[in-house]
Parts: sequence; structure tokens; C-alpha cells
Amino acid sequence: MRLPRPRFTPQIMRVVRDVDRLDRSLFTAIAEHRSPMLDRVMPKLSRAADYSVLWMAVGAGLAATGDRRLKWAAERGLGNIALASLLTNQVGKRLAPRLRPAIESVPLARRVFRLPTSNSFPSGHSASAAAFAMGVSTEAPAAGIVVQALAGLVAFSRIATGAHYPSDVAVGWAIGSAVSTLGARVQPSAPPAKVTPAPPLTIDVPPHPRGAGVVCVINPRAGGGNGARVIRRIEKLLPEAEIVRLGQGQDLDDLLADAAARCDVLGVGGGDGTLQAGARHAIEHDVPLAVFPAGTFNHFAKALGVSVDATARAIEQGWCTTVDVARLNGEIFLNTASAGSYPEFVIRREKLEGRIGKPLAAVVAGWRMLRTAEPFTLRYDNREYTLAGIFIGNGRYDPPGDA
Repeated sequence: MRLPRPRFTPQIMRVVRDVDRLDRSLFTAIAEHRSPMLDRVMPKLSRAADYSVLWMAVGAGLAATGDRRLKWAAERGLGNIALASLLTNQVGKRLAPRLRPAIESVPLARRVFRLPTSNSFPSGHSASAAAFAMGVSTEAPAAGIVVQALAGLVAFSRIATGAHYPSDVAVGWAIGSAVSTLGARVQPSAPPAKVTPAPPLTIDVPPHPRGAGVVCVINPRAGGGNGARVIRRIEKLLPEAEIVRLGQGQDLDDLLADAAARCDVLGVGGGDGTLQAGARHAIEHDVPLAVFPAGTFNHFAKALGVSVDATARAIEQGWCTTVDVARLNGEIFLNTASAGSYPEFVIRREKLEGRIGKPLAAVVAGWRMLRTAEPFTLRYDNREYTLAGIFIGNGRYDPPGDA
């Protein structure tokens, strides 16, 4: 893709020449400053940031702490990098081509091993550094102070090693900052919900040793074969439970309705969609629902910390608790629901994410969705809203800025 070169007025060209002279003066002053510390540190720091490896490592370290806020910070920062890199390398460098600085004045020990062949303006390293650092600061201000200091050193290293002029770095930093600011407005950081912990509301149900009285409806093909493994595990843990396998062409609702009408406990094995259907029949027949996660993602089961073995123990011991059920257009859902253009967004994102990664795929899919979305009317609490799409979480949703 070749973008047309912009035409500038004489006044703008004078400003450009003044900036260029200042650029060269600052670049030469930094290059001629003799410092063993700069010679040792700057090349290593600059190389570490190649291809955003440094920021991916920092993001992995933040996520590894186990702190939710730091994990969200890492995700936001890496998502910002994807968009900042796209704007800098595919748009900025094509709009204003500029040769790299002459590095004769840069000490040999301070130079990068391989000078980039792309245009000098703007600095992609600086854009990525600013985008990541400000993204982290949005979610975790304390950690952001340290990360921003590191990002500033990376940006300076691009001048010190002879890769960029100061204005290249300044504009790259501005692009990364703008991307982060826009991202914070589109997806604002929400304070963590202050929920007072309370013990679960348990219900007295009789124990079912070895699974007697339990009917489990399971899709053996769920989760790429996960369902078949769950069946084998249930047969071992609850040998007296009846297992109904969903066959090819069979109607899931019919099997669930039949099982719920004649069981003491309705067991369901599959993904979130299968569990949702099972919950509907369990409510209609007033029987407990036993959740056996067998899908690909199992978001509902993971939110509750449920496993096949834990569910089997609960059935044997007669332990049962309640969860909230929500409704959209009369249909119940356990964890999430959507309406409008959101399903179209997910389909488009999944088609792209294998080629360009999930963060960038989400940006492209969201842009396309907003261009083609047809608004619809939502009625909630006696008020009407006109929306392009809506995504609803039942209960607290992480990260809280998403829903």
C-alpha cells in the first residue's frame, strides 16, 4: 500500500526545516556526549524492545503476580501496542518518509548492531513504549510509574544509539499516548466492585450415594472430545448414575426435558450453551442442576470453581447451593448474553485473530461492526435505549471495564 505524499505550504516547510535543524543539533549533542553508562546500557535496552519483546516480558511478569488489576494492566498495555504499531508502521512511516540519521558521530560501542531500513519518522519503538506504559498506568497507577520510567529510557535509547532523531521519538511517543488515551475513553477502567463476602445460600437436598437418582445428559463431542472423557469419569465416580448421550441429530431439549421429568438431580455435561439449556429445564421441573464442565471454555463452571470431581462429591454428600439466573427477551442465561451486533463482532474477530492476533482483530472487527450495525431498541426498567449492540454479564465481570 502506497499512500500519497502530502503537500505542505511554504509556512509549514519553514517549520519543518527549523525542526530538522534543531533535531540534528540535539542528535549530535547526545551522540558526542561520552558516557560509558550510555555505551553499555542503551544498546541493550534498545535491542530488548525490538518487536515489543521487552513489553511482552513485562506484561507476562505483571500477569504472573496473580493480581487481577496487574493482569488487566498487562492486557490493556499489549492491546494498545497492537494499534500503536499499526498506526506508526503502516500509516505514519508512509505519510512522511525520512532517512535515518547519519551515525558517524555515535560511538561505535553505542550503536545498534543492525540499523533499521524503514523510514525514521516516527519511532515505532517509542510509540509501543508509550502505548504500553500508559495502558498499564490506566489500570495500575503505582506499577505504571515504574513502567513509564522504563518506557522513557527505551525512547531515549533510540536517539542515543543513532536509530532516530529526537522529533521521531517525540511523535512516536505522542501516537502511543493518543492510542492509550482513546482506549481509556472507549473502554474506561472501572474501580473494583466492593462486594461484601457472604456464605453461599445452601439448600437441603438428600445425598445420592454412587449417583442413584441422577440422570446426566452429556454431549460426547463437546469440547473436541472433552465430553467423552467426562462420561468416563462420571461412570467411575457415580456408577449408579444414568448417562444419556446426545447423539448425532438428536434434539438436546427433548433429552433434557425427559431427563428432568424423571430424575432427582439433573446432570448436564457440555459447554455454556448446553448448561444454559439444562438450567432452563431444571427450573421448570424444580430439580437441582449438577454442572459437569465438558465444553471448550466452560466460563460458567470456571467462575464457580466447579470441576467434575467436585460436582460428583456434592451429589454424593447432598450439598447444593443457589446461583442467580438472568433473563433477556424471556430466555434465561447463566453468565453472559448479547443482542444486536455483538454476535457479528465475535464472528468477525474470530476469523481474523488467527492471522493478526486477538487485540488487533478486536479493533478491526469492532470498526467494521460499527460501520454496518443497525440500531435496535432495548427496554429496561421502563426506559428505552437505542443501541448498536449490547453485551451483558450476569454477576461481576472481569475486567470490569468490559461489561
